[in-house]
Amino acid sequence: MSQDHGKVWWTELMTRDVPGALAYYKAVCGWYFEPMSVEGGVYQVGMRAGQPVVGVMDLASMPGMENLPAHWFSYFAVDDLERAVEQTLSLGGKVIRAPFRIEGVGLIAIIEDPTGAAMGLMTPAPMG
Repeated sequence: MSQDHGKVWWTELMTRDVPGALAYYKAVCGWYFEPMSVEGGVYQVGMRAGQPVVGVMDLASMPGMENLPAHWFSYFAVDDLERAVEQTLSLGGKVIRAPFRIEGVGLIAIIEDPTGAAMGLMTPAPMG
């Protein structure tokens, strides 16, 4: 296993009040935000000391999320996404979104663990 396997790789806030969230986390955590254009809107990347630390997404711009409350969502690094998805299914979990690739980010699947908790599993793209 690599040293990254099992790490919380990325986390993002999904909210309907992006300006309020940005103001709050700037005041409390000292983060500053850089907007990034994405399909369906703008993704805010929270930065600390020149490094990306979190993402902020607008739930209002996401179809099918009308009834979801604001929440943090985490992605866990795995060395082999296909194997991790197979293990999830064999242990009683579910696949919410089949594996998909985001160029420069990695291969990602959205799953539900056997307890019903949703999360992302990802094999990160090589850095550098």
